[in-house]
Amino acid sequence: MNVLIIPEDFRKDQYVLEPIIKRMFTAIGRPRANVRICRDPLLGGISQAIRWERIVEVIHRYRGMVDVFLLLVDRDGKAERRHALDVLEGKARVELGSVKAMFAENAWQEIEVWALAGQKLPKDWNWNEIRAEVHPKEVYFEPLARQRGLLNEPGGGRRTMGREAATNYSRVRSRCRKDIQVLEARLAAWLSD
Repeated sequence: MNVLIIPEDFRKDQYVLEPIIKRMFTAIGRPRANVRICRDPLLGGISQAIRWERIVEVIHRYRGMVDVFLLLVDRDGKAERRHALDVLEGKARVELGSVKAMFAENAWQEIEVWALAGQKLPKDWNWNEIRAEVHPKEVYFEPLARQRGLLNEPGGGRRTMGREAATNYSRVRSRCRKDIQVLEARLAAWLSD
């Protein structure tokens, strides 16, 4: 099975998304899934990532090589983001037919929260506050990466914390019920059909 992750901007998000999604596929019984990040085209932000013209461009480019497309973006505190993703999924169903699929999910509130979910967090941090924070990257992720001396590595701490989160996938899954668990359940249901 070939899986292509479509991030809103791969340059940093790839370090969190690839290891966590690989671990997710292992959890749903597909440990040999070939999970890759879409680097061409670079979408460069949420405004491009939720435009159908850009998504269909990716689908057309990789359709012959990919079984499952995963559009994974930040929620950014916008409740309406889910509706935009549902619309894109509907268009992708028509484009791809029943043999291939595209699933779209929004991380609450940013992809970096998935990396934080796999960490042993400072005792004075509250997980519900992290999930509710509209800017958790600046408020929580970057300070933790700085504290751990990870800001100068590729992805500004995302490489190390993304790998650690994948290693602690059960913690990520339990902390991220509204996004990681939902995506995992949807993928598992599609694979069992």
